[in-house]
Amino acid sequence: MTSKNSELVAKVPQVTLVFWIIKILATTLGETGGDAVTMSWLGETTDEAKGTGYLIGTAIFGVIFVVAVLLQIKAKKFHPFLYWLTIVATTTVGTTLADYCDRSLGIGYTGGSSILFVLVVASLLIWRWSTGSISVETVATPKVEVFYWVTIMFSQTLGTALGDWVADTKDMGYLGAAGIFGSLLLLTALLYYFTSISHAVLFWAAFILTRPLGAVVGDLLDKPHAEGGLALSRYTASITLLVVIGALILIFPQKPASKAH
Repeated sequence: MTSKNSELVAKVPQVTLVFWIIKILATTLGETGGDAVTMSWLGETTDEAKGTGYLIGTAIFGVIFVVAVLLQIKAKKFHPFLYWLTIVATTTVGTTLADYCDRSLGIGYTGGSSILFVLVVASLLIWRWSTGSISVETVATPKVEVFYWVTIMFSQTLGTALGDWVADTKDMGYLGAAGIFGSLLLLTALLYYFTSISHAVLFWAAFILTRPLGAVVGDLLDKPHAEGGLALSRYTASITLLVVIGALILIFPQKPASKAH
């Protein structure tokens, strides 16, 4: 690997326990933050207003996502706050886009999840075909970074749809759904450490699974008691999560990814 590529790889954090904790918190923030904008701010009244809120919210967060990705690609080295800002941007746009497709367009959870699953797989296959690897360690050029962030955006949107599907359609409730996705994450970790299954594939499986886990935890925090939630303020929950994420980034400085990990 060239020194230029090594510099670019340094913009991606090492995948550690702290990485996954922040990732889950970021996905939870994406759910509460996305709902705060589309439901509390833009769509407080009628179902029609909520539909418009999903569309406008997707446009707002879509712009933030594009700007964040461009800044991330342009950066010359790894900046933790910029990286996690971009991750949060993918979770919020994923939340609003999934809600718009599932609810406003009438595709439903099954249809939305199926379409998004195809998009994630297609993104990974095209990435693999184009560059020869889907490992985060190969995020060494702007081209690969584009694949990386597009795949993340699709995976976050898929995770939102999966979380809503399991929690609402399967009558699991938010705690039950969190238990399912938490168990699947644990299984993925065991497969990572005790099998020869591709670590790159397992990374993306875990990355996708953290999104529905965060989504159902976010719903648990801010949904009304009648729907099985704790009825916390979406604004309060979002600000609290943001502060905790910032504190973790400061307390546990992250190192850039390298071939060593």
